[in-house]
Amino acid sequence: MRIIPPAYEILDHYFRQGRVLEQIERCGRVCYKSEDKITPESAIPFIKGIIKRGHESVIEMAHFVLDVYSDSPKDFCDFFSIIPRFCQGTKLSETRYIISGNPRSFRDLARRFPELAIVANIKRELERHYPVLYEDIPSPQRELRRRIEVRLLSPEEVDGLVLEQLVTHRSLLVHITVNRAVTHELVRHRVASYLQESQRYCRYGEKRFGGEVAFIRPCFYQEDSPEFRLWKQAMEETERLYLRLLESSSPQAARTVLPNSCKTEIMVHATLEEWQHIFRLRASPAADPSMREIMLMMLPEFTKRFPGVFSPIVQKLGIKI
Repeated sequence: MRIIPPAYEILDHYFRQGRVLEQIERCGRVCYKSEDKITPESAIPFIKGIIKRGHESVIEMAHFVLDVYSDSPKDFCDFFSIIPRFCQGTKLSETRYIISGNPRSFRDLARRFPELAIVANIKRELERHYPVLYEDIPSPQRELRRRIEVRLLSPEEVDGLVLEQLVTHRSLLVHITVNRAVTHELVRHRVASYLQESQRYCRYGEKRFGGEVAFIRPCFYQEDSPEFRLWKQAMEETERLYLRLLESSSPQAARTVLPNSCKTEIMVHATLEEWQHIFRLRASPAADPSMREIMLMMLPEFTKRFPGVFSPIVQKLGIKI
């Protein structure tokens, strides 16, 4: 049995380096703890397999920001009448908008509304940059109108947006290691995307897991307290029963004895606007102590990276960083 503290890692280098496909693969492999299979050439076949199996939640783990122009305001009216929740739009003028969303949201639009002018042009632009994400979706047969222009913004252009636009359209990916009770609460936040280590597929009795179960150290008890010793005793017994069940059961059956204290890894991908909401709720004194513990670990680094976005939250909560 291993007892470990909660932890996190901000994975923003993929975005800054334009490594969209590698980012998606890294997130997807956390579910099965198969990161050791990542190679310089593995992202495209991995994503093709994900799309073929219909596991498209994996391709939510990236974000595209587009500069869209049309000389007809009606095109934007048509588009925003069907825009999904995972897309955001900012009006720059009557003929120009910033539109952003994750790759899956644009796939959904291309499948449902292929003839809609802006949708068709967005798909064409994204397929030009990342064909593996869109090449399986048929394009409309008719000629696309040339008066619509769509351009994918570079990471530098996204980071150069004014604060209001940055909050709406800039996303941030975080790899968080916590207990299952925390993730049960975290995944309730909308609009965000999540991929979590799968107890259904991970067989913790295997050598690659050290043949043991990992648990997150509870913040409620001092390690020399009677309560902590009682908790530790319960975890040791749980591990013993789980490993015993694995001798004759599948991981998805044996996991039914595992408790909330089990360590899990979760990839959380959200816009800065949604991260603001998460911190306001989960870093406050009213939050669950285990949730607040990891949020207070993360908030200083978020604030360092985006001071104009998160400093007001730090000040309002009276947190010293």
